[in-house]
Amino acid sequence: MRTELARGAIAYVVLSIGAVLTVAPLVLSALTAVKTSEQFGAESPLSWPDPVTGDNFRTVLDQGLGRALAVTAVMTALITLGQLVFSVLAAYAFAHTEFPGREVLFWMYLATMMVPPMVTLIPLYLMFARLGLLNTFWALVLPFVFGSPYAIFLLRQFFRGIPAELIGAARVDGASTLDVIVHVVVPMSRPVLATLAVITVVSQWNNFMWPLVASSGRTWQVLTVATANLRTEYDARWTLVLAATTLAIAPLVVLFLVFQRQVLRSISWTGLK
Repeated sequence: MRTELARGAIAYVVLSIGAVLTVAPLVLSALTAVKTSEQFGAESPLSWPDPVTGDNFRTVLDQGLGRALAVTAVMTALITLGQLVFSVLAAYAFAHTEFPGREVLFWMYLATMMVPPMVTLIPLYLMFARLGLLNTFWALVLPFVFGSPYAIFLLRQFFRGIPAELIGAARVDGASTLDVIVHVVVPMSRPVLATLAVITVVSQWNNFMWPLVASSGRTWQVLTVATANLRTEYDARWTLVLAATTLAIAPLVVLFLVFQRQVLRSISWTGLK
């Protein structure tokens, strides 16, 4: 009994330390973002902001971060929608549709996860250059909107757990393949779809290398690139840099707080399976 209590106490201590190390930089960034430059230079970084100011946020938004925020939000929304739609269709085909070479095709597609993104960066750049799509909004969206190996693998594994009898009963009632997907598969897969949506939003919101290569200037600049440029421009003014960083992080924190139950349900469900 004492051994179990000791293990539990150690686990809680380790988790608490990990939580502090994870949250502390975010809190420090938010506190610095609402300080004046004078207070930041004269006092400890851990001191409470006095007075609280929003001038740093207004300055970085006026410097183009507002447009970058809008471009990133629209780009991420379209990619997430496309990922969900096309990944659901592909995963259902790999899970419940019989066709020649299904398993070979699936594992060949899944093997592309082993290819580092940097390997495909130059060919992708040349392809978009030939199409005349560089420095356009579609250059940011098209490489990621048609699903991904990870998303299709995740959904396929989940769809395989849906009883074939349930799908068969729907077909007996006259449901088409699309009806089965929309009215049977998708409602049963809401937790894993919410998890996939959160993962996609986070990965695309934080995407840096391809937007940096595919666009130039401020017209189609995304948030990560704009924040990096602001850091270079305001290298000595950390209140502005951390204001931009806080604006970039805040939507992701809100997203997790909204969907944390669905994410945890998906993790527990897949773990149980």
